[in-house]
Amino acid sequence: MYDHGFARVAAVTLPVALADPATNARRHLEALADLDEQKVAVAVFPELSLTGYSLDDLVLQDPLLDAVEEALATLVEGSRELLPLMVVGAPLRWRSRVFNAAVMIHRGRILGAVPKANLPTYREFYERRWYAPGDDVVGERLTLHGAGEAGADVPFGVRQLVDVADVPGLVLHVEICEDMWVPVPPSAEAALAGATLLVNLSGSPITIGRAEDRKLLARSASARCQAAYVYAAAGEGESTTDLAWDGQTFAYECGDLLGESERFPQGTAATIVDVDLDRIVAERRRQGTFDDNRRTVGTSGQFTTHREELGIEAPVATGPVRRPLHRFPFVPDDPSRLAQDCFEAYSIQVAGLVQRLRAIGGDKAGGTKPVIGVSGGLDSTHALIVCARAMDLLGRDRSEILAYTMPGFATTERTRSNAELLAEALGASFETIDIRPACTQMLKDMGHPAGDGEPVYDVTFENVQAGMRYDYLFRLANHHGGIVVGTGDLSELALGWCTYGVGDQMSHYTVNSGVPKTLMQHLIRWVIREGIFDEHTGEVLQAVLDTEITPELIPHAEGQKAQSTEDSIGPYALHDFTLYHMLRRGYGPGKIAYLAHQAWGDIEAGEWPVGYPEEDRRAFTRAEIKHWLTVFVRRFFSNQFKRSAVPNGPKVLAGGSLSPRGDWRMPSDVSGRAWLAELERDVPGD
Repeated sequence: MYDHGFARVAAVTLPVALADPATNARRHLEALADLDEQKVAVAVFPELSLTGYSLDDLVLQDPLLDAVEEALATLVEGSRELLPLMVVGAPLRWRSRVFNAAVMIHRGRILGAVPKANLPTYREFYERRWYAPGDDVVGERLTLHGAGEAGADVPFGVRQLVDVADVPGLVLHVEICEDMWVPVPPSAEAALAGATLLVNLSGSPITIGRAEDRKLLARSASARCQAAYVYAAAGEGESTTDLAWDGQTFAYECGDLLGESERFPQGTAATIVDVDLDRIVAERRRQGTFDDNRRTVGTSGQFTTHREELGIEAPVATGPVRRPLHRFPFVPDDPSRLAQDCFEAYSIQVAGLVQRLRAIGGDKAGGTKPVIGVSGGLDSTHALIVCARAMDLLGRDRSEILAYTMPGFATTERTRSNAELLAEALGASFETIDIRPACTQMLKDMGHPAGDGEPVYDVTFENVQAGMRYDYLFRLANHHGGIVVGTGDLSELALGWCTYGVGDQMSHYTVNSGVPKTLMQHLIRWVIREGIFDEHTGEVLQAVLDTEITPELIPHAEGQKAQSTEDSIGPYALHDFTLYHMLRRGYGPGKIAYLAHQAWGDIEAGEWPVGYPEEDRRAFTRAEIKHWLTVFVRRFFSNQFKRSAVPNGPKVLAGGSLSPRGDWRMPSDVSGRAWLAELERDVPGD
């Protein structure tokens, strides 16, 4: 895991022994020993975890403060052989005041102490009675008078970062509880200064609704700061004189929840997750406004950075990656989220077509007509139901949709029947144009053997059919005053699985170009489930879903398996996985293969999207992943020229689009040699 740009971090809550730092130090070390075995890099404990938060006036007593320094010495000594960098909470004396502080300790040294900057004194909080605010403490030194190395002077103040040298991209910043709740939290400035891991030690007594508020703030911080935000709250053992405590722990990364522990635990509880540092670094690199904001705020030069090495000895066996890993990154596992995504995707597609028809005079009966080729496959089926809904919104009759099926040399009765039944069910105008005579004539004119009936089924044979279909569609659009609605999807564009020019690569407007193949089936299922159309239409749509994806361009003998797209170019499940992580995350083949093996190596691991057929569920070996990843890289680089000329169509997913006017700009004649070299070097084939 550490070889692929991740860092394992833990947010830990543990039973606190109020006003007993020695016992608390022992409990910290017990937890740390377990985290060491799990190869955790950074472990975060709650606010004032060495004493308890709910001490009131006792926190000003010298016996307690002396015991805190002795407990710190215990942690220093006990951490010498342990991997995790721990962040613990403690009250510390400095000058004439006491500060609520976080202390960073690693392998027998105190790296620094960070005071709480913002002290609440409202509602149940009364912190300024005991503590001094640390917002103006910058670049100071603090002497701890306990035994051992805890007696040394240590850096003290806000605006401290720890750059972990042997975990590239791991830069730690610490803030405490209320610091998260202010309009401009310290972590925001720290992120601009380079911090990627923002941690919060919290006391935070629990009341109804506060847990969600904490998560809202942390999620927002992680999204805005393009960072990981790790939170640990006080729990068992705190005084319940007037308050209660839930020991909430969780971790977010760039707005995504990586993990959370059960609230109100009995005993020690931890959220242990693997933070994707590569993702954070790449997101900041792409989002130029992030660094522009740093220039505007101008805070980066005010931070002190400590360089530290965890002492990770490569390779470190960490087991499966600890974070949500989605087999289908374009398809949410959560049913409610998937339904919401399908609603938005379908609505975006419909809205795009409605606006295009309006703009060219198609907002009245008899206006510009959608002209579409329907094959009975997934993509053309979905494009047709987008057209149907668009006509409804425009107040036009669906009979103005001109749907054509154009059987070729390998068209089956099942797909042709599906196309006709769907068009009829929707009320679209439907015609059949047999393209075989025209294709035979073209092949004959070209001198191709298939023109004389020889079974030569090469790319020319296939593309003559694909091109002929769109040649007809464009001329039909001219003839009837319409526009050709394209049906090709995002996955086909990525792989170049489309015929360039007068073929399925081209149209007047393409409604599916922002939708990957793995989402398409869920969109159709959603349309059925939501009852967008009548029951009979839903039955036809289900029949389409039950049909294997095939281009139907090569004839096959009775009893033989029909031509299969996935047999030719590979499983769309893996290709869409690669597409997402390359397009949206910017990962190289080595990391993509690692993640693919984590997500697809075990059929029983993780969740499957709702409605995904049981019989379609499968796993992939590392050899299969490497093979199909190689296919993807080769096809992706060699087919950019097709994407450079893609027709207009709406972006649908935050995961990206491939329009040269939108998310993706790339030379058509560039080499993928560096990507293939990394794949061969870093990805095992067995």
